[in-house]
Amino acid sequence: MAGAVLRLEDRRVVVTGATSGLGAAMAAALAAAGASVGVAARPGPRLDEAVAQLARSGSAVAVPVDVRDADSVTLAAREAIVRLGRVDMVVNNAGIGMRRVNPRFFEHPQPFFEVDPVSFDDVVATNLGGYFLVARAFVLHFLEAGAGRIVNVSVNRETMVRRGFVPYGPSRAASESLSAIMTEDLRPFGIAVNVLLPGGATVSGMTEDMPADRRRGMLAADVMGPPAVFLASSEADGLTGARIVADEFDTWLADFRARRAAGRGPS
Repeated sequence: MAGAVLRLEDRRVVVTGATSGLGAAMAAALAAAGASVGVAARPGPRLDEAVAQLARSGSAVAVPVDVRDADSVTLAAREAIVRLGRVDMVVNNAGIGMRRVNPRFFEHPQPFFEVDPVSFDDVVATNLGGYFLVARAFVLHFLEAGAGRIVNVSVNRETMVRRGFVPYGPSRAASESLSAIMTEDLRPFGIAVNVLLPGGATVSGMTEDMPADRRRGMLAADVMGPPAVFLASSEADGLTGARIVADEFDTWLADFRARRAAGRGPS
């Protein structure tokens, strides 16, 4: 990213699904920039290992949570606020990919009418319901503080309508609708909501079992780091309702800075 390196020593950020893939990459970038990071994920060895890894080069605390469970999310939000002192930004990233529904989703797309209803419900409860529950819990804190930021991780719109991608595609499409409504609901309170997506097929939990030749050419998960750091920084003050494609972030940022310099607003 061109320009001065952004520092986040005064920022406290919670990232859900931060033990692997995109979440781990964003958490690492935020911690490296100086932010105190709440690593939110299901309790267990993976969470402990992720926090220990981040703590070697930054500040990190564990935030055990099941994003599908309202009581778990409420408790996790309270714990994160206590352990971090406050929370300035929450990144909604925890999700279930197509691999859990159909392990061979690339080679053999499964028509929607063959999808197991239990799997359908689980994906939607995580990818959409989880975003709602996490945002809802932390917004109560943001309203008290008079400020706050929410970042909802999404995917390319092509993925939302791809053959064989029920229920993953619809769950991500719905999360963008949720993000748009959240933006307008929270705009009067000075709370920002922005969408961040990689911009292409990305090496993540959904692709970890694929042969190496199939993963060739995919984006690395750390493409999400620079825009996540930007969205937590003071440079993003006033920005809400943006849809940032990480793979195009340098171009987006140059345009953002030019618009701001010309007095055309933060978005």
